[in-house]
Amino acid sequence: MNAPHSMPNPLGAWELPEELRMLQDTTRRFMDKEVKPAEADEPHDSYSLPDEKLKPLQAKARKLGLWCVQSPSEWGGAGLNLLGQCIVAEESVKCKMGAYIAACGAFGFDPPNIIFKGRRDQIEKYAVPVIEGGGKTFVAITEPSGGSDPGRAIRTRADKKGDRYILNGTKIFISGVGQSKWGIVFARTGGPGRSGVSAFIVERDKPGLRWSPFPVIRSYYPYELSFEDYEVPAENMLGEEGKGFSFAEEWLVHERAPYAAATIGLGQAALDMAIEWATQRETFGARLADRQAVQWQLADSEIELRAARLLVYEAAWQADRGEDSKLAASIAKVYGTETAGRVVDRCIQIFGGMGVSKEMPLERWYRELRIKRIGEGPSEVHRMVVARHLLGGRRDRP
Repeated sequence: MNAPHSMPNPLGAWELPEELRMLQDTTRRFMDKEVKPAEADEPHDSYSLPDEKLKPLQAKARKLGLWCVQSPSEWGGAGLNLLGQCIVAEESVKCKMGAYIAACGAFGFDPPNIIFKGRRDQIEKYAVPVIEGGGKTFVAITEPSGGSDPGRAIRTRADKKGDRYILNGTKIFISGVGQSKWGIVFARTGGPGRSGVSAFIVERDKPGLRWSPFPVIRSYYPYELSFEDYEVPAENMLGEEGKGFSFAEEWLVHERAPYAAATIGLGQAALDMAIEWATQRETFGARLADRQAVQWQLADSEIELRAARLLVYEAAWQADRGEDSKLAASIAKVYGTETAGRVVDRCIQIFGGMGVSKEMPLERWYRELRIKRIGEGPSEVHRMVVARHLLGGRRDRP
């Protein structure tokens, strides 16, 4: 497996290309020197920095080129390929609020990548202000009827009436709504199945849309959206009518590799903390690091994180080559999220009572990582993707 533009070293081992190693180092140093100190005295479960801290961080990140890393450079983003996005994702979660607010917001918040499939006027009206101003957006797919199979589960209707569509229905577990001005909503414009789904750019603060927090085990609550005769101009349709499912699938597949990379970053941060603790902490006349039970927990964590990271790199590498990365992305998502959960759990055990105290970020990461096995498609659904590939006779290997 070779990364884009990489060359094998003299021993034949695979390695990241130099430009991505530099990106990794730059991101890591920015997190250590800028983000973590700014976040240090914020409340344990906070999910935002005050502007007097955030704005200077964002200005520094822009100068480094660490701004809206997914968005195309022609529109003001960093325009990184997917492997580069995964590198940044892994490093930018290594702070208290990193699981859901990467780098505490210092790197901005990319609009959904599918907005760049829209018309130029749509991009200029909606995406560009987000990139320039550092705002948030949301993507609304999941409904009370389910979210893992949007082709069949979506029941929110969008019925055309003259030059606009009238939306009615409910979305649930939608992140970022409270901090956003607009989002992309998927609704049914036709019959059942994938061909009946369309995508719309929806402005949040208009009549006919009610939204409210939906409390969960993380402090950064998702939201419930209720549409009641909400009017969307026909010009706000993204792409063609009935083509929304392809946009949803593209967005989901693209997000899975960085999503998994971020969980690996939290696992790695927890492991680094546990290693430092084990080498310092003494109980009954010996360091924790000298006890085999602890050594094996550390070793298993390192092995699994390395494997998970390479699975993420493979998925990103395939996507950057223009190949179908759906299978690899599902594998990376399952293994990455489940590995991170196991690693943080082990690290808490090594810390003992301190591991579950709010003096440390581990208990927060533990809670937030639990959601990651459900978000972006639960593990069971991704296992179905892998099983269908195997049982369908498509047994190609990387």
